[in-house]
Amino acid sequence: MNPYTNEVLKTFADATDVDIQQALETADGLYHEMKSKPISTRATILHGIAKYMRYNKYDLAKVMTLEMGKLISESEGEVELCADIADYFADHGAEMMEPTLLHTRANGEAKVYKQSTGVVLAVEPWNFPYYQIMRVFAPNFMAGNPMILRDAANIPWSAQTFADMIIQAGAPQGSIANLFMSYDQVADIIADPRIQGIALTGSERGGASVAKEAGQNLKKSTMELGGQDAFIVLDDANMDDVNNIAWRARLYNAGQVCTSSKRFIVMDSVYDEFLENLIKNFASVQPGDPMDNATTLAPMNTKKAKEKLQKQVDEAVAAGATVAYGNKPIDLPGQFFMPTILIDIAADNPAMHTEMFGPVAQVYRVHSEQDAIDLANNSQYGLGGIVFSGDPLHGEKVATQINTGMVYVNTFMTSLPELPFGGVKNSGYGREMSELGLMAFVNEQLVVTADRPDMNNVTGGLVKLDPTND
Repeated sequence: MNPYTNEVLKTFADATDVDIQQALETADGLYHEMKSKPISTRATILHGIAKYMRYNKYDLAKVMTLEMGKLISESEGEVELCADIADYFADHGAEMMEPTLLHTRANGEAKVYKQSTGVVLAVEPWNFPYYQIMRVFAPNFMAGNPMILRDAANIPWSAQTFADMIIQAGAPQGSIANLFMSYDQVADIIADPRIQGIALTGSERGGASVAKEAGQNLKKSTMELGGQDAFIVLDDANMDDVNNIAWRARLYNAGQVCTSSKRFIVMDSVYDEFLENLIKNFASVQPGDPMDNATTLAPMNTKKAKEKLQKQVDEAVAAGATVAYGNKPIDLPGQFFMPTILIDIAADNPAMHTEMFGPVAQVYRVHSEQDAIDLANNSQYGLGGIVFSGDPLHGEKVATQINTGMVYVNTFMTSLPELPFGGVKNSGYGREMSELGLMAFVNEQLVVTADRPDMNNVTGGLVKLDPTND
C-alpha cells in the first residue's frame, strides 16, 4: 500500500512450507561452503553490493518511499547509509575475525578463534526497510552466516527488493532469502537446527514472543525493541543548537524511529524559549507527496499506525495533558498526522510510559539537574538519549547517569557502522553494528596449544595432582 495515495502497489504470495525448507537447505549449504573460503572473497562481494546500491540509489529509494511513505531524501540517505555499512564491514571484518591471543598461566599459547555458527534468522520492522536488514546482513555475511529474512507485512516490496539486490550485486544464492512467513512458521523455523541465531528489531510484544521461542530452543538472540528516548536541555545549553536540532530529532521519518527524542526534559530557566521554538518549528513543516523534495512531513506508514497514535494522544489528553500545538486533521488523502506537542503530563498519565511512534512530542519542565536525570530514567525503556549542556564534559557526566544503551551529548543522534547500537531494560539486549554486532552470532572458540603436557602443573578439576604419586 502507498500510504500517500492509499493505492495497492503490488501483491505477494505467502511463503509455503516448501519455500521455507528450500531456503533453509540452500542457506545451510552456503554456510558449509563459506567455511572453507577466505573471508576476503566475501569482502569483495560486500564492496560490490555497496557500489551497486550507490549506482541504483534513486530506484532503490523510490521503492521505500512509495511503499513506506518516507521522504525521498530520507530514502536516498538510507540507501547511502546501507552502502557505508557494507563497505565498513568489508574493510574491517577480516581484522575483527582474526584470532585473539590471550595472556594466560596455562601451559601453551591460548587463542580465541572467531568462527561462523550457521544460518541467522532476522525478524525486521518497516520503519527503515533497507537499513534494518543491512545492519544484520553485512556483519553476518562477513562472519560467514547466511540470513533468512522475515520482514514486516506492510513492506513486502522493499524486503524483496533488498533480497534481490544482494544477489544481483554478486552474492551467492543462499546469502539471503526473504520469506513472507506467518508467526507459526517463524516459530517452526526458529526450532530448526540449521538456524543458529535470531536477530529481531520490533515491538516489546514481538520481541518477547520471539525471545521465548529462541529460549525454548536454546538459540542465541539479540533484541532491539522500543524506546522512549529523553532529550535533556540543561540551563546552560546553547539554545540555538537545541532549537535547531530538537524538532528534527522528533520529526525525522515522521517520528517513526525507535531512537527518536520522544520526551523533552527541559530546565525551568529555558523551558519557555524551548517550547516557543519547538512550536514554531513544528508549524513550519510541509505535508505532501513524499516523492516531492519540497515536502518536509511524510505520511505515517499505515492507517492502523495513525489510528493507534491518535488513540494514545486522546488518552493522554483525557488524563489531563495539554495540547500545546497540533492534534488537528490534515486535509490530505494520505495517512498524515499533524505534528503535536503535549505538556502538563502528570505522573499518573498513561503517556508518561507510552512510546508514541509518530510525530508527537512530550515536553516536561524540571527544576533541577537531578530531576531531569530521574525523569529520564523513569521509563521501562532504555535505548538512547540526548543531553545538551554548555559544558560538554559536564554533559558527558550527566549522560553516564542515563540508563540507556546510547547517549549523545550536544549533537544529533546518528547511526554509523562503527558505533554499537542497542539498549537495556525493555529496549532489548545485545548490540548491532560495530565489532560487537559482528560478534553477535560468532563462536568464540578457545584453542590452547602446547608442545607437550606440563606434568608439573597438571590439575584435574579443583585438585592439583602429583604425577609422582600413584
